[in-house]
Formats: sequence, C-alpha cells, structure tokens
Amino acid sequence: MAIVRFKDLCVDVTNPNVMTAFWGQVLGLTSPADHPDVLVGDVPEKTIWLNKVPEPKTVKQRVHLDLITGDIADLVAAGATVQVPETADQHWTVLTDPEGGELCGFVRETVPAYRLMELVVDSAEPEQQARWWAGLLGVEPRSREGAPYHWLEDVPGLPFKYWVFNPVPEPKTVKNRIHWDVTAPALQPVLDAGATLLRPKGDEIGWYVCADPEGNEFCVFLPPTKEA
Repeated sequence: MAIVRFKDLCVDVTNPNVMTAFWGQVLGLTSPADHPDVLVGDVPEKTIWLNKVPEPKTVKQRVHLDLITGDIADLVAAGATVQVPETADQHWTVLTDPEGGELCGFVRETVPAYRLMELVVDSAEPEQQARWWAGLLGVEPRSREGAPYHWLEDVPGLPFKYWVFNPVPEPKTVKNRIHWDVTAPALQPVLDAGATLLRPKGDEIGWYVCADPEGNEFCVFLPPTKEA
C-alpha cells in the first residue's frame, strides 16, 4: 500500500531564464506566460519547478535526468555540452546543462513529445534505497542479475518510465540540485518509514522538507485540511 504519491520535480538554478528555456526545449515542456519559472506538460506530474538559488553547482550531481533524443546534436544546440560520447559499451552520451549539471542523452529512432526517460539517483546502497522508495510508493523494486543498479517501474502517477538507483563510492556532501515532491495523506507515516524531517511546514513554506535514508531531499505536500 502506497504511503506517498509522486507529485513533480524541482531543479535548483542560478539563471532561471536560461535553464527554463533549456529544459523546456530538451524535455518537450512549456512555460506559462504568467509563471515563467515553471515547466508544464499535459498532466500535473510532468511539472518541473525551476528554483533560483545563489550557490552554483560545485560537485557531481547525485540526481540527474536521462533524456530521449533523436540526435545528440539537438541537445548541444539547445545548450548542452558533451562530456563523454556514446561508445560500443556505453549506449548513451553524458552531457552537462548550461550550468554544468549532468544529464544523459539516449538516441532513439522514435522520440516522444515528453522526452524524460528516467530519474537516476546515485546511491551508496542502491538495493536498500530502491526498496525504501518502493515501500513508500507501493510498488516492487526491480533488479537484474549481475547488474549493480536497482530501479522502480510502473509507479502510479510517475510520468517517466524508470526511477533508477545507481551505485557510487562517494557519499552525499551537498544539497541535491534536483529533487522530487510527493503528496501524502499524512506526514507521520513517512517519518515512521525512516524519513528525516529537515524543515517543517510554516509561515514561509506550505510543505514539509524531508530526507530519505541516504539524505536525498524531498518535499511532502499534505491535503489542505490535513495536519501532520
């Protein structure tokens, strides 16, 4: 049984105008005229909030997006920079966005209107992370024999296909520049499952900022009439 439901994504940026234009173009999303720092699609779960922050990117992102594209040149034309080209053993291209954030491009013959394929989270313990989030979202974690990564699939409300937890040796050191929001009937079951409350709802924000067992930030939104 699900404790939370995926709501949307948030990306920290220093230049909202540049980054909104970039992500809108490469993901196939649009920005409303009355709210230029938000990208929207045909369902609310495709929403991406571009949050202006003062600090620039300093270390490799522990959360990144993988995109479908017809040609890597299209991502470069939009403002991305190639870091590691596709090879026979690596069937994707590693790029950075205009502010240096990592992303991966997967070339496909058929390109959907909405081009986000998966959310990738670097993890010290990917199996445990996948199981923890699977428990919150009410699905079974997936794995493949011999593969070091674990993932979630067929998550209700998730607008992209895969949520991947990929093993890395280095620990988390700074706030993630990409995070996700969830909705929940109540906060306490999220905390009981093992989340940490980082910032309570208050006069300045209308949601709860939490962290998962490896410290990845996420925000919990409750129904308007509900308390924790």
